[in-house]
Amino acid sequence: MSPVRRCSRTACGRPAVATLTYVYADSTAVLGPLATYAEPHCYDLCAEHSERLTAPRGWDVVRLSDGSKPSRPTGDDLEALANAVREAARPHDRAAEAGGGKSGGPVGETRRGHLRVLRSPDS
Repeated sequence: MSPVRRCSRTACGRPAVATLTYVYADSTAVLGPLATYAEPHCYDLCAEHSERLTAPRGWDVVRLSDGSKPSRPTGDDLEALANAVREAARPHDRAAEAGGGKSGGPVGETRRGHLRVLRSPDS
């Protein structure tokens, strides 16, 4: 017997990556990460069959992610990233914002965004 669990679909020999369970009382099909061990009333599915899964009319499909693969960024995530990049690139003196004078740091320090250049005492 092979240690790799195979897809439960007829004539499919691909390795299983997900487990399908039916909750008949709630008319729900639950597709989640591959179960730790095979159970008699659960079905192991390969990647292709788990992506194409449909449930009977009137049933809900609940897809649980296992967290092993990164989720795709949403529009909000991309917008937040763009705003953070714009803020970091904006040329402004942080010391002036705090109400201080022109020099916000040690003598010979130049700030540019979130980076700073320290000049050596020799130059």
